[in-house]
Amino acid sequence: MNDPRIIQPRTLKGFRDFLPSAMQARDWLLESAREVFHRYGYAPIDTPALEYTEILLGKGGAESDKQLSRFEDNGGRDVALRFDLTVPLARFAAQHIGELGTPFKRYHIGPVWRGENTQRGRYREFMQCDFDTIGTESMVADTETALVIHDVFASLGVGEFRIHLNNRRILSGVLESIGLAEQSAGALRAVDKLPKIGRDAVARELEEMVGASPAEAGRLLDAVSVTGSNGRVLEEIGQIAEGAADQGIAALTEVIDGLTAADIPESRAVVDMSIARGLDYYTGTVFETFLSEIPEIGSVCSGGRYDDLASLYTKQRLPGVGASLGIDRLLAALEELGRISVPATPAPILLALFDASRAVDYVGLAAMMRDAGLGVELYPDAKKLGNQLKYADRKGHQLVVIVGPSAVS
Repeated sequence: MNDPRIIQPRTLKGFRDFLPSAMQARDWLLESAREVFHRYGYAPIDTPALEYTEILLGKGGAESDKQLSRFEDNGGRDVALRFDLTVPLARFAAQHIGELGTPFKRYHIGPVWRGENTQRGRYREFMQCDFDTIGTESMVADTETALVIHDVFASLGVGEFRIHLNNRRILSGVLESIGLAEQSAGALRAVDKLPKIGRDAVARELEEMVGASPAEAGRLLDAVSVTGSNGRVLEEIGQIAEGAADQGIAALTEVIDGLTAADIPESRAVVDMSIARGLDYYTGTVFETFLSEIPEIGSVCSGGRYDDLASLYTKQRLPGVGASLGIDRLLAALEELGRISVPATPAPILLALFDASRAVDYVGLAAMMRDAGLGVELYPDAKKLGNQLKYADRKGHQLVVIVGPSAVS
């Protein structure tokens, strides 16, 4: 019979616990990313999990608004949990830029919340790892964003990957040439679903939800499906847009040229007209990153340029560009690929304990070993040596140090 005093231990749908092995893997991934961020001059910041709802509402589009975890707190304030780290950054920059100065380069690692349907590698609470540059419209910042993405994934040893690049101004030019400029927000959200739901479904959404004619939907889908070398794609899009996308093409060409100058092969930096990014605040370059061995898991690092987002909070112009690592999705992919080889314990050495009456001596010995720079876990009980060795094997210790009057159990 169930004891009514015992509360059933369970987690909410879309949320999860992290066991030590999963946390060690996440720490390894984040530390690898931090090392790259530091090399490029990004500094860490943090912001509250809760924001006034007016800070977040309407910034990512209707879909993001639906996914907000919004409520009234004990003080009667209308608040919501942040759904990403970019909108809070815009508020943060508007509030503190006088002290920080520009350009300001930051990275931010923290949890975000979205009330969406759960699926493989996607949860309602998940960790984001963002890096951004605020206060410049230079394409050097866009180029460095792509370079950071490249260097992070190269450092993780994920195998082959591709950074797909586009520019919102190119897409806006294409929409203008087709006659869909007034429906650009809905059209871009539909195009952003192309890899997930396919051409026919996107065409139906363009016609039924956006109001495009079948001919207009077909022209748009033909344009975003152009393939070939980076130069060839940009040349053909320029012809399709009839000059309306020239500014976007010039900006994206500058980014591609910068990546070439940094010896990034075209196989890892691909111009892709289907990359639209569903959030409304993007205005220029956009990025999505895919693992070649497991593309079906989706983009594992996305972002772009957002030149007008901070204008909602300040009259000072604060353009920005950045990207976000999909930590949980990336870890799920790496686990599936067998690319995570992190030990279950952070301390490589186990110091066995033989005599409980001399436990203080073992504590002192463990302290001496740690002072010498070694990672040491002291077994707390004087159990049989066989039991302690089994513990070391289960935890993944690389070495067991045995000190005592006898090594015979």
